[in-house]
Amino acid sequence: MVVSLVCLCAREVVSDHGLSAAWLSCVPRELYRPLLDAALARCRPLTIGELVQRWPERTLSFRGPRKRDYQPPNRLCVQALLLAVVRGFSDQRCRLQVLDLCGLQSEDGHSDDAMGGWSLTVALCSTLVQARNATSRSRRDVREKKKRGMETEMERDGVAKRDRAGLKKKEDGVKMDCRDNAAPEQGIPSPEEENVKGVRRRMELQRRRGAQPQEIPSRDDVLVDIRADLFVNARSWERVRSTLKLSGPLRIHCRFLRVEELPASSIASLLHLLPQEELLGVDLRYSSLGMSGLALLLPRLAWFPRLSSLRLHYCNLDMLRARPGQQEALQEVSRGLGGLKKLRRLSLTALRLPGHLRLLLSSLSEPLEALELPYLSLTSGDMAYLSHSSHASSLTELDLSENRLDESSLHSLRYLLARAEHCLTRLSLCGCGLSDGPLGQLLPALGQCHALRSLRLALNALSRAALVELARTAAGIGSLRLLLYPNPLEEYEPGLPPLPSSAQLLDWPLIEESQVKEITLMQLNEVLRAKGRTQDLLITSDLMKYSTDLAMDD
Repeated sequence: MVVSLVCLCAREVVSDHGLSAAWLSCVPRELYRPLLDAALARCRPLTIGELVQRWPERTLSFRGPRKRDYQPPNRLCVQALLLAVVRGFSDQRCRLQVLDLCGLQSEDGHSDDAMGGWSLTVALCSTLVQARNATSRSRRDVREKKKRGMETEMERDGVAKRDRAGLKKKEDGVKMDCRDNAAPEQGIPSPEEENVKGVRRRMELQRRRGAQPQEIPSRDDVLVDIRADLFVNARSWERVRSTLKLSGPLRIHCRFLRVEELPASSIASLLHLLPQEELLGVDLRYSSLGMSGLALLLPRLAWFPRLSSLRLHYCNLDMLRARPGQQEALQEVSRGLGGLKKLRRLSLTALRLPGHLRLLLSSLSEPLEALELPYLSLTSGDMAYLSHSSHASSLTELDLSENRLDESSLHSLRYLLARAEHCLTRLSLCGCGLSDGPLGQLLPALGQCHALRSLRLALNALSRAALVELARTAAGIGSLRLLLYPNPLEEYEPGLPPLPSSAQLLDWPLIEESQVKEITLMQLNEVLRAKGRTQDLLITSDLMKYSTDLAMDD
């Protein structure tokens, strides 16, 4: 990657913390962004604070394409950025109105110093409280200044009135009767009239001050709107909920909401506090919702007109065990899904709903673009419905991992791939019980998927010869950028069952001699060289370290 001259200069400029006050006074607004990027990359929190506190543009966004070597900002840098937003309220040079933090957090765990989604959410809550406290103190200071000004003005009015009264006495030579029941002479104001004039004077001063720009906004005024992805769990739920209720100069607009380990009632109360126009996706994980809890939440999700993504991971929706009323609850879930008019991505992980895929998906008014169904215990009937549904011809992403594919399911899958060959970009068939024979039946259909960019087939019991055929087919797909293949059976220690499950393949020890693995790599690399794909196609068997972003890079 070639670094531009502006980026190189920005790195040099932000390298010294002590010089920021000197060069900030003469830097044009067009250079603030490269300077901020350099300060984030070089971990310069003081410079970040100075830049954001006087940010010259209306919007500051951290969204955008992520390169392969992208490193999320350091935790101290993110904290300095948030503190600078609060300090910018009192800085007349700051023009910031929208702060977009979506994508700023790190969830891959590759960097210990980066701020994850949960930590960023808690830090945002603290920032909202600090912003409100800061503006409250400023409002009190302004009120005290006004009060002192009014008292000073009243004292000046009193002195001026006494002076005017003394001059009047000298000019007229008239002595005032100081008795309580004495009437004032003509032209001399009574105490009541003086009091009226004083009130009018104070009202006039207040009216003039009110015509001037206010230094501090009212309680309902919002100075900066913050867009962010929120991550809430049982430890932070009460804090997030109480913070979202606060009014103040900062307001949070949630784009994607991730929730873990919360009951349906708590999730519903949290959804009630979010602005309806901004929410694009909801990710519910490890929450014991059950069918009744999900049926309660789906109508509330319909309040969000732009909601396009719904993920349900390990939410205890188990139809393998018969329970009273669960069929009626499933009908309500189906109707609730039908109310999500903009839904394009649906992920159902480990919900164990065999034979119910038609009921769930047929209620959707528009076809899905991404469908993830791992650990769903799909039946051949589910696969037959999916291959003939309206979703098949519009799918760009499909995950059928850990659903065992028998002969009848393979026929439906081949038909589905034929319908999706021009649009499918990502396909995952990890742990589907594929052996050499079933894979050979799938390869012709896979070879016709001309848009495919990511293909994952890990944890399937394949021989080395079958892997070579898989690599040859994958190399023939010009758009493919990632192939995650399983370790061949020849690399496992003796004793593996004839048809091992994915769990057995994951736990069974591999042969430690490096020569065994080198044979597989040599044969696969020969296939890539023959097809001219050694540079643009990554093939790997590493389940832990491969990057899904590689599948989306051009």
